[in-house]
Order: sequence, then C-alpha cells, then structure tokens
Amino acid sequence: MSVPRALTSAGSDSGGGAGIQADLKTFAALGVYGASVITAITAQNTLGVTGVLEVPLDLIAKQIDAVVTDIGFDAAKTGMLASAPVIDLVAAKVREYGLQPLVVDPVMVAKSGDRLLREDAVAALRELLLPLATVVTPNIPEAEALTGRTIRSEEDRRQAARDLLALGAQAVVIKGGHLEGPAVDLFVDATRLVELTAERVETTSTHGTGCTFASAIAAGLAQGMNTLEAVREAKYYL
Repeated sequence: MSVPRALTSAGSDSGGGAGIQADLKTFAALGVYGASVITAITAQNTLGVTGVLEVPLDLIAKQIDAVVTDIGFDAAKTGMLASAPVIDLVAAKVREYGLQPLVVDPVMVAKSGDRLLREDAVAALRELLLPLATVVTPNIPEAEALTGRTIRSEEDRRQAARDLLALGAQAVVIKGGHLEGPAVDLFVDATRLVELTAERVETTSTHGTGCTFASAIAAGLAQGMNTLEAVREAKYYL
C-alpha cells in the first residue's frame, strides 16, 4: 500500500506557521508524505518578516532533481518563489518533470504586510507559472496584482477569475478572506462557477492560512480527488 506524495517548493518560515513548515504539517495531517524544495529562508514570526535570504538557483534545481528522481510525487505545490529567476527555474522544472497536478499559491505579501515577491517577478509568475497551474489560489490583492483589475464587487471577482483562466490556469480559486461577512471562496474552471461558503471564524490566528489551504488542495489532488473536490476538502480542513 503506497502513501500519496506531495512536493512543495516554497520559502521557510522560522515561526513555523506558514511556508514550508505549514505545508509539511498539512501534508502529514492529511495522510500525505511531504517532500520540500526550499526557495528562500526567512526570519519570520506572526508579527513580521525581519530577513529574507534567497537560496541559490543551482541548489533549488538540485533539490527538485533529488526528490523527483528518487521519491517521486503525486502532486506538487508552489508558494513563495521570491524572484523572476526562481520562478523561471521552477517553471522549467515543472515542464521537465511534468510536475502535475500543480497548485500555484501566488504568494506576494505576508499576513504582516511584508512583501515576499519582488515587483518585477509578478510578470514572470503570470506568464511562466500560471499556464502550468492545475489550480491557482490568489487572495483578492493577489488577484488584483495578477490581472491588473480592481476588485470591488462580486462581478469584479468573477471577471478576475475568468482573466486568470485566460492566462492558462485550469482552475482558479479567488479566496474571500479580505471580504466582509461569511468566508466565500470563488471556484471557477472551464465549465463551472461555484461559491464555497463557510462561517467566518473571528480570530487573529491567520498566519499561514493561505499556505495551509493550498497545501491541503495539493494533498487532496495527491490522493486522487478531482480539483473541485480537493478545494472543498481543503476549505473544510482550514
């Protein structure tokens, strides 16, 4: 009996609440074996990011090679990729090894407001990685940055999701955490538009929720769920 395997490529969070640490904890909680590619090291806690060191490209490539050629994978997920060269490298490795299904969490800003993606890397994320995504999981500010569209209404959010589909992603989940009222995430693919609603939990413990959500989707995909099913289960888990 084999255990499903998921590979995450993301930054390390020294506080343990987000990034690689959140991904691996989520994989383990959901019964999936997690392997990791660390793209950056951050000095970080729930209050903020005080330092970032990008991992050299050669070492990122070697981490991916080491995992894929030995352990293998059933799904992959990307998080903090920091810069255009890192995105370019990871996208090339996704194509080389067929790292599918692929969950792309377009991490741009930490919950504390600290930037985790360089300004000039947004275009690389849009042009190189989104066309490879099985599902992309932006929050509203990230969706605005990727589409150049201001999202104020529900119709704005639906159009932004369609814009992201047009960039090549197979499915899009625009999260509703930045809205008022119930937590409503919008799932869109080529044939469906589905609103996923849950009661909003009033808490300050939100550090790493985006990473946890995306890695839970990857865990579901690794276990053989279809995309919408994996997203539903991930929302329930979160």
